[in-house]
Amino acid sequence: MWVELDEDMWFPSPYLGEEDGFFAVGGDLSIPRLMLAYANGIFPWYAYKKSEKPIWCCPLQRYVIKPAEVHVSHSMRTLMNKNRYRISFDEDFKGVLQNCMTVNSRDADGNAWLGTHIIDAYEPLCQQGMAHSVEVWEDDRLVGGLYGVQISDRMFVGESMFSRVPSGSKLALIALARHLEEKGTEIIDCQCHTPHLESMGGRYMPYGQYISILHADPEVARITRVADNGFLYLRIGPKRCTSNRYLISDRNR
Repeated sequence: MWVELDEDMWFPSPYLGEEDGFFAVGGDLSIPRLMLAYANGIFPWYAYKKSEKPIWCCPLQRYVIKPAEVHVSHSMRTLMNKNRYRISFDEDFKGVLQNCMTVNSRDADGNAWLGTHIIDAYEPLCQQGMAHSVEVWEDDRLVGGLYGVQISDRMFVGESMFSRVPSGSKLALIALARHLEEKGTEIIDCQCHTPHLESMGGRYMPYGQYISILHADPEVARITRVADNGFLYLRIGPKRCTSNRYLISDRNR
């Protein structure tokens, strides 16, 4: 079952969703809605060539990496010790997103989810300090990187990564993990499993444990509140909504 959103700032309970984590459609990609989403482990993920409305996902089994436990293989240590590449943070956020969008002709795929609409939505988040990028440079060429959202010191939510040289994205992830470990960040949320992330030390975490870590941050608690029916609201006082009004079946996507 998916729930239809309107212009107000709210989400239904992710527990209403389907096994794959998809549970809501509609709304927008404004900063307030994205803040509410990430404060509850929710993210937009949809084929923008097929759907004009955002589709929202919240897997109840999250794939995560603990920064202190990221796996660095012998071959990666050898590569890093060569100092062939330079690592930076937030130096070219838009460039990272553009590469994530176009590498290996990803944007030509009919199911592509990262388009210019995502860049337009997440650049303001970066400008406000809530989205960040890691860049891997070979001389002045951007050859690897990743980006994600961090509205809590406890957790970084990874969105996408790319490589234009072997292991470019791995270098970015290792650099991010070490940086976050120094800051005391507990979790890198990878959202979903891939063999690449598994090789880097990924593991599953139940959503209940995940959200307890996230909501223990007072800054996150200031953003969101949970109603008695499990619906999620911004604390700035959105209008009430009636759950039955917005329910739609999976036949009407």
